Amino acid sequence: MDKILVIEDNFEMRDNISEILELAGYKVYSALNGKIGVEMALKIEPDIILCDILMDELDGYGVLFMLSKYSQTNAIPFIFITAKAQKQDLRKGMEMGADDYLIKPFDDVELLNAVETRLKKKKQQEEFYSKTINKIEQLVTSSNGLPELNKIIEERKLRTVRKKQVLYYQGDKATNIYLIHKGKIKTTKIADDGRELTTKIYNVDEFVGVHMIFLSENYIDNAIAIEDCILSIFSINEIEKLISQYPDVASKFIKILSNEIVEKEEQLLQMAYSSVRKRIAESLLNFQKQHCINGNNINLTRNELANLSGTAPETVSRTLTEFDNEGLIDKSRNEIILLNLQKLSSLRN
Repeated sequence: MDKILVIEDNFEMRDNISEILELAGYKVYSALNGKIGVEMALKIEPDIILCDILMDELDGYGVLFMLSKYSQTNAIPFIFITAKAQKQDLRKGMEMGADDYLIKPFDDVELLNAVETRLKKKKQQEEFYSKTINKIEQLVTSSNGLPELNKIIEERKLRTVRKKQVLYYQGDKATNIYLIHKGKIKTTKIADDGRELTTKIYNVDEFVGVHMIFLSENYIDNAIAIEDCILSIFSINEIEKLISQYPDVASKFIKILSNEIVEKEEQLLQMAYSSVRKRIAESLLNFQKQHCINGNNINLTRNELANLSGTAPETVSRTLTEFDNEGLIDKSRNEIILLNLQKLSSLRN
């Protein structure tokens, strides 16, 4: 029987929610404020938590923040119950790690649907982890380090990040790194003149923010989802402890970081010494190589390609038209199709 913890300071609302959930066959626990709710969650480790936002003692945001600090509760699905429907309030909760919102007033069906959906996703995540552990094993080959890394992976709650959502901003205190299970993340830097430069696009099974493990300072770039993503989030402190205990794990992360350094050096050389045509061609080829393994169709906007190549959007448009006229690409549709990889790669300055 699934256990549900309801944290709500309004007696009538708390009693009504508990009654509905009990009738649906759930084991329900209730707390009349956030402080008691945190204590109960640590004690009973429920399968899902429903929590009001505006409460005395400790509000809903505080409850979510406190529970995220404990390994036994940070992966529990968390649903806010609130009468606050402002966009900024919803965004704040989701960025903190909430899984869903129930806006008051809601009916029995909405309540049960929200609970059942989150419990179903939790079970799907557990199955997802079991399938992806084999991929993680490629990261660590040591029989000593692998169980510890797997344990950390299994404890993580998969996070859904929507397209255009920001993971972190340049200058924020570096606290986490991210493993992509689905989707793509780009990192960018803002030049002094305000232009945005895309420094890297990360794909499935890649870690975002690895360089911060060794810096432990502020993020040096921005990270934004360019597709709907599913991520695992890891505390830098956790990874640092693992690295310090298992040299083979440290070696693997260092290799990841070394590859990123090589890529960035090549990007700098390209921007410093290559012509505009060459830079745009190289950006197209690099994107195709890294993200279009099974084809030559590239889904990049004019602005995204400009950010990758360090050029202006107008220059990208003009150059793509030239490539199209020369038979190197086809941009007649909403995507770019690379027609002649050899000629693109052999372009001279």
